Amino acid sequence: MRSRLPAIGAALAAAIALLFYMWATGDVYERLPHIEDDFSNLWAAHVFAQGQAALRTPPDKNSFLVPFVVDFNGLRFSKYPPGWPAALSVGVRFGADWLVNPILAALAVWLTFRLGSKIAGPWIGLLAAVLLVISPMAVMISASLLSHSLSLFLSLAFVLAWIDLFLAAQTSTADPPRPAMLVPVAGASLGLLALTRPLTAIGVALPFAVHGLWILLRGRTSDRRHLVGLAGLAMAIAALLPVWQRSLTGNPWLNLYTLWWPYDRLGFGPGIGVTSTGHNLHLAYSNARFSLRAGVHDLFGWPYLSWIFLPFGLVSLRKNLRAWLGFATFPGLILAYSFYWIGSWLYGPRYYYEALPGLAVMSAAGIFRIGGWSIRTGFQPGLRRRAMAALLAGLVAVDLFFYLPARLGGMRQLYSISRAAMAPIETADLGRALIVVHPEHRWTEYGALLTLSPPFSSTDMTLLAIFLGGDQDAQLARDFPDRILYHYYTSDPSMFYRISR
Repeated sequence: MRSRLPAIGAALAAAIALLFYMWATGDVYERLPHIEDDFSNLWAAHVFAQGQAALRTPPDKNSFLVPFVVDFNGLRFSKYPPGWPAALSVGVRFGADWLVNPILAALAVWLTFRLGSKIAGPWIGLLAAVLLVISPMAVMISASLLSHSLSLFLSLAFVLAWIDLFLAAQTSTADPPRPAMLVPVAGASLGLLALTRPLTAIGVALPFAVHGLWILLRGRTSDRRHLVGLAGLAMAIAALLPVWQRSLTGNPWLNLYTLWWPYDRLGFGPGIGVTSTGHNLHLAYSNARFSLRAGVHDLFGWPYLSWIFLPFGLVSLRKNLRAWLGFATFPGLILAYSFYWIGSWLYGPRYYYEALPGLAVMSAAGIFRIGGWSIRTGFQPGLRRRAMAALLAGLVAVDLFFYLPARLGGMRQLYSISRAAMAPIETADLGRALIVVHPEHRWTEYGALLTLSPPFSSTDMTLLAIFLGGDQDAQLARDFPDRILYHYYTSDPSMFYRISR
């Protein structure tokens, strides 16, 4: 029974995570999109759920703004790759798009336990899973509509399959799955990751590419055969991305991001990024440092101390190849995203999120080393061990009772988007209406209402347009003669005007 306790604890942690993330989805984010990425991916998911890849560009396309949804050659589509909207569309079909991320994130908690178990034993795996559950970054992302929970799940599936496939003799699993199953799992996971977050797939794959090169040069014939099959499958699935881009634009190599912002490209030099000189190594370093500073707090919710146990874990597992492969996704992602012109901080250093399980395993190993706990038997009595347990309990309490509530509190009604902002239009009986929204300060006041309009809404009774001025009223009246035109001012939500004031 004792040998089963870590697995039971991990299953319980995953269940708690699911309930926690579901609560945060409803209570903190109100099951609504909040940032441009959310709107674009959710829009695409609704389009996919209707069995379409894109919609026809509407009349007066600028009036019907959807963030990061572009119009090109008469088609309207999201600038993002299709992997995450396709997965999210499953939730849309069941009326539960808000539930997809919590489920994926809870599964990632279990897979983190499996990763830690294969690297350093089940008790370290359990502690790593718990660290993932309480991570403020994990909570904020898992409760959102961002694509990272899917990419985290796929990254973990790929890493675990790779370890079982090529390092099975070194794992704690007595009877690992057969290569006939592991090769498709690893290849498909990496390929689907490329269809979800292509740059993340490169960062995750980098350390495994190095290991794969060693296998090609020095490995067994069977391992080389498995590696070729895995890589071939991953590349075949990833090749669907240019196919997708060609189906939308006629050009397989057109970067859809540039259809929204021409400077939104990878690399260095003029015309890349928002600065006059373009992206450069100094800005890449600054972005990485800025993102990592957010991680000092958001990683585990221990202000200024979230990295404290990591060095000890690196020392403890310095001779463990599996540990280094799992951890190396972190520098791999830092390197990959150095080619992107912007950093991440709002949800924590989310561009490095897929490295969180490796960081959690290393941190758990560091905690075990400092505390003198046994990797095989777990937590045992003793002054040193009790001191470490007390320190860890104190840090977790700081996160759960102080840092995490404050961090989640800052995400409530993010950018003034809330259910309350939608209520005046939801409750108004306007018939077949076309409502021109006049934001007072920023576009998000209009964005807060977007889910009331197709394709987010299953009914087309209400269409929303953003105020542009000029002869917009006359043009909309000509293009939508069957609708009653109203003007709605977010500073005066109790009134609907037939004429712009």
